[in-house]
Formats: sequence, C-alpha cells, structure tokens
Amino acid sequence: MTEPLYLRDSYLREFDAAVVAVDGRAVALDRTAFYPGGGGQPPDAGRLAWDGGEGGVVEMRREGAAVWHVLDVEPPTPGARVRGAVDWARRYAIMRHHSALHVLVGAVYRLYGALVTGGAIHPDRARMDFSLEDLSRERVAAIEAEANRAIAADLRVRVRFVSREEFERSDLTRLARNLVPQDVTEVRVVEIEGYDAQADGGTHVARTGEIGHLRVTKTENKGKANRRLEIALDPPAVPGAVGAPRPPSSPT
Repeated sequence: MTEPLYLRDSYLREFDAAVVAVDGRAVALDRTAFYPGGGGQPPDAGRLAWDGGEGGVVEMRREGAAVWHVLDVEPPTPGARVRGAVDWARRYAIMRHHSALHVLVGAVYRLYGALVTGGAIHPDRARMDFSLEDLSRERVAAIEAEANRAIAADLRVRVRFVSREEFERSDLTRLARNLVPQDVTEVRVVEIEGYDAQADGGTHVARTGEIGHLRVTKTENKGKANRRLEIALDPPAVPGAVGAPRPPSSPT
C-alpha cells in the first residue's frame, strides 16, 4: 500500500520513501508525493534518487492501493530508500489549471445550473464539458467575467474529508454522473470557500489568487446539450503577492 501524500499537501515537492516492490523498471513506494493521474489530471513527472543511482519518473500507474513509478533507468531493489522530487514547474502549472476549472465549474453552475460531462487538464491549458444547450457569445462572456471575479477575490482553497454518508446527503458533486466508486468510504472534497465544493482527488493551489486571469480560448458543440469550454491562464498580476506559490514544504 502506498500512502498518497499528495492528497493532503499539494505543495510537497520532495519526500523520502522506501521501495516495497519492483516490476521491470517500475517501483512501488510506501509513500509518494507523485500524483498518479486520474479525473482528467495527468500524472506527475520528476526524479527518484537512491544510494548509487538516480532516474527520471516517466510514467505513473495506480494498481489497487499501490502507486507505481516507472523509471528511465534500472530501478533500485526492494527495501532501498529513495528521495523523490516532483517536477514542480509542471505540477504547479497543472495545479493552477485544475483549480481554474473548479472556479469555472462554480461559475457555470451559479449562472446556468449546468453539470460537468467531461474534462481534461494540461500544464498550458484545460477544458471542461457542460450539460448546456446554449453557449452564446454573451454567455461565454458572462462565465469568463464571473470566474475572474472569484479568482480576483483570492478565495481560500482547502481540502477536507467527509464520510460516504455525508457525501450522499450533500451537494458535493458537479458531475452529470456520480463517478465516486461505491467502495470509497471517505470522500475527499476540494472547497473554494464561499464559492464551490466538489468531490475531487487532484492537486490544487491554496488560494484562487494563484490561478491568474482566466481566458476562454475556444468553445465547441459536442452534441445535444453538451458544450465545451477551453481555457488558458495568464500569470497572476502581482507576483509575490497573490499568485506566489507557497514555500516548499519541509521534507518528510
């Protein structure tokens, strides 16, 4: 079993761990800060170092409770201690875009009550599909303005965990279909305080001010009552104030 450090600290860039299993060039660790991918968010990249060796993490996979890190070199043996380092520039860009999508989802839900039908996140762009029939130019402008209002408010983004029972009783999903597996007994919720809250397993910034200005760059008709919005982000206006990444966590 791999302890998923990324679920509680998106800013953890380096960590120490032990190799618990090896499969070809893939190693499973007892703990990791590498996000293995899922929910539209791509997996992390970075490096592992150990006594006598070092290699790049070029692929990730999750199998049950184990998170596997595929290396570009021959891996260390089971029991070896490793030092992991996440590619921070890539991770932080993805965090900004993932949090931007949550703001976008909140804006669309507030304005038009539409739910999410799909999405994807990249370091330089992101997209979200909504159960909308009408996505006029005026509506796009309204969505963009509302999203940027929430971003400029520099709202706190926090993670909390709720029981399955509380999740089922609450309004904590913006998906047209509930995709939380039935065997999950504790649900992770990402909340933009006072604005939006959704069940989510990915990594996020600590405040909306870190996201930067959101631009809708493209819209698409993906079928009846299904419209796509693609976004890109400009850097935060005042580096060092809102928008500055938190200092790295102390290695654990």
